[in-house]
Amino acid sequence: MVNDLKKKHVLWGVVPFLVTGFVCSAACSQRQLSSLPVWTVKIVAEYPHDQNAFTQGLAIEKGQMYEGTGQKGVSALRKVDFKTGKVEASVPLDDRFFGEGITILDGKIYQLTWQNNVGLVYDLKTMRLESTFRFTGEGWGLTNNGKQLILSDGTPFIRFLDPVTFKVVRQIQVRDPAKNRIKSLNELETINGEIWANVWYEDRVARISPIDGQVLGWVDLSKLIPQATRDREAVLNGIAYDTESKKIYVTGKNWPKLFEIEIQK
Repeated sequence: MVNDLKKKHVLWGVVPFLVTGFVCSAACSQRQLSSLPVWTVKIVAEYPHDQNAFTQGLAIEKGQMYEGTGQKGVSALRKVDFKTGKVEASVPLDDRFFGEGITILDGKIYQLTWQNNVGLVYDLKTMRLESTFRFTGEGWGLTNNGKQLILSDGTPFIRFLDPVTFKVVRQIQVRDPAKNRIKSLNELETINGEIWANVWYEDRVARISPIDGQVLGWVDLSKLIPQATRDREAVLNGIAYDTESKKIYVTGKNWPKLFEIEIQK
């Protein structure tokens, strides 16, 4: 009992120091985090979205939207009339694949699979599967910078791949100003030279520098479809940027709506 009391006294002597250190650390981090801008959004338009679509990737090319969906046995690449929500064409994936992010580059649609280390390459016009490629790690999100494929895998790292050899050209580690690594980076999109990334289970999008991985700010999308009104797995996931109209579209897994949004400073 005496030894136990001594231990308690020692611990209580240490705890204030630890608590003080923790509070200081948290406060310092909070000050650094608060320096990041947070943009809200204005909903410009709402369109119907197939609520059965487990959205994993979203892309738009010359006004035509394409969507990659997940879940084994029902994963697909879709061509969608986003104004009506009608699926105009659908290419099912092999049952062993869990579909993930998509992007469009040089007349090709690239689609990732989750844990099979396999990527799929389609002809944009015909949506015919032309070839496959291999990559290491998991496949989550996919975008491009006009020259390279940009891949997220759920870690704080984003890799840049050669679209011909599929070799990793370079990679960046995503961090905020407090040096916290940002993980669970999901669906990606390139917007005005930045990489925008959904964060799994969060209703915000990170705006990331493709040069060094620094988080430049956050886009708050929590008011589109509040979490309290949807299933836990029905997360925000899907960003498409129309380079011609400069319009941004977002949706989520099993969401009933697709939103055109405008960023509010």
